[in-house]
Amino acid sequence: MTDCLVIQTDFGLSDGAVAAMYGVALNVDRALKIYDLTHEIPQYNIWEASYRLFQTITYWPENTVFISVVDPGVGSERKSIVAKTATNHYIVTPDNGTITHIQKYIGIQEVREIDEHVNRLPNSGHSYTFHGRDVYAYTGARLASGKIRFQEVGPSLSTESVVKLPLTEAVLENGTIKGNIDVLDVRFGNLWTNIDRTLFLQFDVKYGDTFEVTIENSTRHVYKNIMTFGRSFADSHLGEPLLYINSLDKIGVAINQGSFAKAYHIEAGLKWKITIRKVVDISYN
Repeated sequence: MTDCLVIQTDFGLSDGAVAAMYGVALNVDRALKIYDLTHEIPQYNIWEASYRLFQTITYWPENTVFISVVDPGVGSERKSIVAKTATNHYIVTPDNGTITHIQKYIGIQEVREIDEHVNRLPNSGHSYTFHGRDVYAYTGARLASGKIRFQEVGPSLSTESVVKLPLTEAVLENGTIKGNIDVLDVRFGNLWTNIDRTLFLQFDVKYGDTFEVTIENSTRHVYKNIMTFGRSFADSHLGEPLLYINSLDKIGVAINQGSFAKAYHIEAGLKWKITIRKVVDISYN
């Protein structure tokens, strides 16, 4: 293993929950290198947890162990698992859909259910509300430090048996691309879609081309306007909207030095849809 442990949760940092997970991991092996992916996942938002793993995981060395704890079903019958990805990374998490984007876009080689008779913090068996500390931090640290092998996590599960969130594919039909707003670039308010660069380029586009962009959720139209396709934010004037290719090679929507999400009260997830149509000619009278 790499001795690298990367943790993401929806706990925030206002209390001792994350610190307790660190402590458990370091008691397994003080030489572990522990890093934070984020602890600001919106509460119970499994979709965003899944996406943030997808956003991050391939940039880490092989054999890095990730712990993801966004677990509204803690204490229920949902399984605790470790998934080995096609890129040789490991994800320790509840089986609640957290590995959905990884499974779809990167691939899962093998999944094992955590055997809590072996891989659980000693003397924690009467607690059912903090598996992040008692099961995931403990198991993840043991795996990352080489105290256990992947095969010792627990029994193997079918990769097809794990819980999956519904995913939609972006499509190009009749000169229009329809896609999904998968997640927000939280700090800057940009919208990250599921529209891949290669699909978008089937429009035969070049920088500076103009597009009509429509955004709706499950109940109403939220936004409709014209914007240009730029290489970066510098290709638009201050306060202007633009389309661009984001760091995951997907189409993003932004306002130059502004928050698109806040300006138009836009969120992300399966109910948030985007339509992009190329405008061939605009005439101003």
